[in-house]
Amino acid sequence: MEKIRTFIAIELPGDLKLELGRLQEKLKVDKPRVKWVSPESIHLTLKFLGDVEPSMISSIRQVMTEAVQGIQHFDLRVQQLGVFPSPERAQVVWVGLGGDLESLNRLCRQLEDNLAKIGFPAEKHGFTPHLTLARLGDEVLPDERRYFGEFITKSHADINYDIRASALSLMKSQLTREGAIYTRLSLVEFDKKL
Repeated sequence: MEKIRTFIAIELPGDLKLELGRLQEKLKVDKPRVKWVSPESIHLTLKFLGDVEPSMISSIRQVMTEAVQGIQHFDLRVQQLGVFPSPERAQVVWVGLGGDLESLNRLCRQLEDNLAKIGFPAEKHGFTPHLTLARLGDEVLPDERRYFGEFITKSHADINYDIRASALSLMKSQLTREGAIYTRLSLVEFDKKL
């Protein structure tokens, strides 16, 4: 059977996706060539799993269920714009998140620890909560990359929005020429017993 490209995320409400789409429109400039993420596809990725065997899906769902034990819903807040890895070498445009980062980081640690037990290596880089808005392709020249990175870091998101995080989603990512298509495979709600 064919492997499934997957990741674990917190999905966003539709009205926030509309706001993020408006923000993207404000940030669009002629140069460089930027691939903007479809607003309907924006989400908070907690762990990219890559290509997994279909037989692993139930184990991943179990890990997600264990990871949310003791986690109640929490609020995150849309904050500043930024770029990875740096304004001089911009590759990814994002909007950062603030709010109850303590709960979010605890959830991520529990998820990482539990996933490691079933064979998914821990992330080498620290977790920076963000929503990806765009990516710059390899063909973008260094000067354009620097100009756009500086433009983004001087811009403001101007979105006043709190996100209520209350569930984890296991998502399937299908790559197409038009961009990735995401389908939810499973939803695990946070602990309601507390």
